[in-house]
Amino acid sequence: MSLSPASLSPDLAERIQKTINQSRVMLFMKGSPSMPQCGFSATVVQLLKQAGATFGSYNILADNDLREGLKQLSNWPTYPQLYVDGKLVGGCDIVREMAARGELASVVAEPKPAS
Repeated sequence: MSLSPASLSPDLAERIQKTINQSRVMLFMKGSPSMPQCGFSATVVQLLKQAGATFGSYNILADNDLREGLKQLSNWPTYPQLYVDGKLVGGCDIVREMAARGELASVVAEPKPAS
């Protein structure tokens, strides 16, 4: 899947897409999992860990171009943003709701190998 709103340069759109696809479960957050720099990012990290997720992360505070471009691509104005299999799942409230309903663990679980 290739995302490329007209307002983004092709290079930035490609860089964002590559970053999203660095990990099956990818969290764009403020800070890092070991040092979150906002409460919402800390909450999502905690929920992912409780769900047993293996996930990659990207500190959007270190890259203003990617931070602003990803907001345009995803049409989601805030961070953190959680992606699974290259698709936006949502932000903190959505992840929190999924965890409360018991859905988060199955969404972020590693796919079972075909037998």
